[in-house]
Amino acid sequence: MQRRFIAWGALLTMLSVMIGAFGAHMLKSVISSEHLAVYETGVQYHMAHALGLLLIGVLIGQWGESTRLRWAGRLLITGIVLFSGSLYVLSISGISLLGAITPLGGVSFIAGWFCLALEAFSRKQ
Repeated sequence: MQRRFIAWGALLTMLSVMIGAFGAHMLKSVISSEHLAVYETGVQYHMAHALGLLLIGVLIGQWGESTRLRWAGRLLITGIVLFSGSLYVLSISGISLLGAITPLGGVSFIAGWFCLALEAFSRKQ
């Protein structure tokens, strides 16, 4: 599980950089400044939570595998797809209905970090 989360974290951070560069260079003149700000929010959350996956991978190496850490990683991945993914598509397409998906991603982020906190608090050392 450790290698998977580190690999996914590395791939998702790479993808965040690529998506951010695409937005900065290709979308700046195509979409409105409001939509670009939404896109950039997606990139920021994408990067932060992909780095969180790397952290979870490292912690699995330190603490060992656990159900909470596994769920923490899965929920951060889900959050990236739902939260950032919906913001990317929303900003490019203008389909505002996609905004209804974004909070599900936010809840996934919160739940993932909560799982990590529970695991940390449950540690004896």
